[in-house]
Amino acid sequence: MSLLTPWGEALDADSPLPEYPRPQLVRNSYVNLNGRWQHAFTCAQTTTQSAGQDAAGATGPLTVADPAHPPATWDGEIIVPFSPETPLSGVERMLQPDELLWYRRTVTLPKGFVGERLLLHFGAVDQSCEVAVNGVRVGGHTGGFLPFALDITEALAAREADAGDSAVEHEIVVAVRDVTDSSWLSRGKQARKRGGIWYSPQSGIWQTVWLESLPNLAVDGLELTPRLDERAVDVRVRCDGVAQSGGPGAANTAAVTVRSGGDVVAAASITPNETTRIAFADDHEVQPWSPEHPFLYDVEVTLGDDHVTSYVGMRSFGVGPDAHGTPRMLLNGRPYFHAGLLDQGYWSDGWLTAPSDAALEYDVQLARDLGFTMLRKHIKIEPLRWYYHCDRLGMLVWQDMVNGGTTYNPLIITVPAVGTGPVSDHRYKAFGRADAAGRASYRDELRATVEHLRSVVSLALWVPFNEAWGQFDALQIEKELRALDDTRPIDHASGWHDQGGGDLKSLHVYFRAFRVKNAWRDDGRVLALTEYGGYSHRVEGHCVTNREFGYRKYTTDAELDAAFAALHDEQIVPAVARGLAASVYTQLSDVEDEVNGMVTYDRRVVKIAADTVRRANLQLTAGNSTATKGETS
Repeated sequence: MSLLTPWGEALDADSPLPEYPRPQLVRNSYVNLNGRWQHAFTCAQTTTQSAGQDAAGATGPLTVADPAHPPATWDGEIIVPFSPETPLSGVERMLQPDELLWYRRTVTLPKGFVGERLLLHFGAVDQSCEVAVNGVRVGGHTGGFLPFALDITEALAAREADAGDSAVEHEIVVAVRDVTDSSWLSRGKQARKRGGIWYSPQSGIWQTVWLESLPNLAVDGLELTPRLDERAVDVRVRCDGVAQSGGPGAANTAAVTVRSGGDVVAAASITPNETTRIAFADDHEVQPWSPEHPFLYDVEVTLGDDHVTSYVGMRSFGVGPDAHGTPRMLLNGRPYFHAGLLDQGYWSDGWLTAPSDAALEYDVQLARDLGFTMLRKHIKIEPLRWYYHCDRLGMLVWQDMVNGGTTYNPLIITVPAVGTGPVSDHRYKAFGRADAAGRASYRDELRATVEHLRSVVSLALWVPFNEAWGQFDALQIEKELRALDDTRPIDHASGWHDQGGGDLKSLHVYFRAFRVKNAWRDDGRVLALTEYGGYSHRVEGHCVTNREFGYRKYTTDAELDAAFAALHDEQIVPAVARGLAASVYTQLSDVEDEVNGMVTYDRRVVKIAADTVRRANLQLTAGNSTATKGETS
């Protein structure tokens, strides 16, 4: 049954999600390729090759057909970037592990658009793909939740040269393979046997596809790390073309300017590919970023003929004792309670893909309006515009890594919910991580995720593993993660199978009353209830299945409202004085069988009275004190 959100109902199929997709590296060169493509399903071919990136030497599930030889006939239209399984795609057919999904479209570029380099960007393609332009293979990628870009300059060059001043049509073909959970590949909450907390599988392109033209000497990447205590920003301008252009020198120096309301407050000329600390002017009163004061500074970078814009927020994250010596989460050097929601990022009509940018914004604003200060992005990497909305609206983000691994053992991932002790995660087979290629692929994606999201202002904490789903060597992974990013705390094993590391004593409590144990207080780490609640209530006419999954079930709005209030009044709020420093209620929205959201799957009905939720969150966050204008101590 199709269940449309308000934004899905109003979708423009010719121009879905047209917004510029990379808010922290904006260049005046952009052609959006979302909209109507052709598609086809075929049997997986025997003459295949391994998709190019992050393959870790593996074969089998990574093999994808040669995109230079597409099928002779096509099945019809598909609306990109919605997976073919979803209502908004217009297809609603599931890709099987032994099938290939094909895409094709043509594009005529605006006059003068093609510069020295042309990049074809994919926000995300699930799971492995190969791409051809004008019949020439230009690259591939494996990893269904991360973006990639392919240089298609040479593939376009011959046709552009032959056309002269005439418009020329270019062809793009994408071949996709997706085996969901039949391999060790990352897949998030997708399962071929969906139900309960596991969701319907989807495949193919599910984030924006776009073209970008840029010079050889260009800002290929931009890292912005605020150093609040030092009144400075660490800046690294990545330039892949410096070596080809003669190395660093005056002509290859990047000019960086930071502005507040149009006024220049910091500026420097820096060497590309080196991290440089740029201090604010002595007479500038630095404005720290916080959920209560989400102030963003404008950033401009010029390198040769290339010019890009970005932004940065001045904040710091950490852990440390409060005035009583209790470990707390710190924001800008001060104790700050993270009152959070588990956020799966699923939609009734687009599934992993929000039907519009306004829909992405709606979720963040709803959480703010209900008094939450944090969203735990659960087992998914969102489009960058979602993080942009968190940055500008003021919402902390806890970022989960996307899980992979082979078949999970219920004794490892489910039984601990009702009370068993931790198991060593060196037991790879028990945790679904016996395959060395899968473990290597996870490490590749860990590094890529950190690089991708490093500059997000609101991202406050990393979660590498959740409830043992594909967990392995959590202490070593924590060490590697800190080497990649030493500016954010880590919840090394959220829920159970605590290996004794990380910054949090991380607990998931659904089936018993939450009472702070003395052993937790003596642990030395920050005490965090990283999942709880999950109270369910079906709102008829706003569900996509006849099933109801939740940890406690309520039949009326009034019952749900009263239960939520009692849970917080009797258990969660009193725990703050006993050391509780962060909480994550399950969850923001209903998803398929899970009808335990604050809002229905179609985002049309908020199920718990806003005043009830706000009252609970105001009690949880009553002790928060954040640095505002000019205060950095």
